[in-house]
Amino acid sequence: MTTTVTAAAVSKNFGAYQDAAVRDPVIITKNGRPRTVLLAYEDFVRLSKRDRRVELTADLSADEIAAVEASEMEPGLDHLNDELSGAKGLTAKNAAG
Repeated sequence: MTTTVTAAAVSKNFGAYQDAAVRDPVIITKNGRPRTVLLAYEDFVRLSKRDRRVELTADLSADEIAAVEASEMEPGLDHLNDELSGAKGLTAKNAAG
């Protein structure tokens, strides 16, 4: 369960919140707004490895493009299409805006 605390509370008892962050992230607020997150080093490393690589579609071979076109969504992931549709709608709205 994520903990939310003020920056002043963390300042007064950093060791306890550091220990808590090993179990679950600690959200630190400033002026009532979330500002930073204290998390375990292992979580940071795991999240850092998930950075996305971006490649241009122009760099794909014809075989790679055919493989993408022939691919199908795994069962149970249909909700991702809804998210994509929503994102497209926001992009179109912003472009028109």
